[in-house]
Amino acid sequence: MFGSLLMAVLMAGEPAELTKHEVKTLTLQLPSDWNQSEADGTQRFADPSGDAYVLVDVGAVQSAGMKPQACVDKILTAMGGSEGWKPLKLGKAPAARRVDSDTTPDGAESVRTITYVGCDGKTTWSLVFHMDRKEREHFDPLVEKIAGSVAYAKVAPTKKGK
Repeated sequence: MFGSLLMAVLMAGEPAELTKHEVKTLTLQLPSDWNQSEADGTQRFADPSGDAYVLVDVGAVQSAGMKPQACVDKILTAMGGSEGWKPLKLGKAPAARRVDSDTTPDGAESVRTITYVGCDGKTTWSLVFHMDRKEREHFDPLVEKIAGSVAYAKVAPTKKGK
């Protein structure tokens, strides 16, 4: 009996198994127990505890033939410039990451936001993680795993008719 209780307590701290999700032309791994919803084209995946969620947006590049790094640079410019962004590669293409923290004026609530953006020259995307800052030790490693799982979906070539 005690052994079963101990196992239940130990497993409660373990993150859920990650499951592959497709959002338009992007795939990523997310915890299987997170609740998925959609509003205005944005996918939202929320931790059942209510302490964290991620917003996933995927779009198409409007200018044909845009180089991936130029695309990421354009996204960062639209988001206020490259200050505070760390360049990296996700899904074998350029991406960037920024971390922000906000606290309510009374100091009661503190939120950590980790934003990733990327582009492969055809697809643009963003992941915006929001979490209770007190839970960062629990969620930061999970955020890294989710972001590291980003992949661009293989699109089958279309056959041109005569």
